[in-house]
Amino acid sequence: MNAKPPVKERTEEMGSTMSVDEQAAIRMVANDLHRLNQSVMKAVEAGVSVELIRSARHHGGQGNWGDLLTPIIVKQSR
Repeated sequence: MNAKPPVKERTEEMGSTMSVDEQAAIRMVANDLHRLNQSVMKAVEAGVSVELIRSARHHGGQGNWGDLLTPIIVKQSR
């Protein structure tokens, strides 16, 4: 069985083959994802449960795609 290299090494290798525009787009996704994760944690601490589900898939027309998310919010009754 061949083990995959660590995530950091794979990410660096992929990044070196991307254009400047692709790298900027990935940085934007990473930054927004970080903010989303912080918001989810704040919501959980405020007393709600948050589940992110794929609501759709966006296709770029050249074989590229991305999942679009919708939050499901649940407040437990006490």
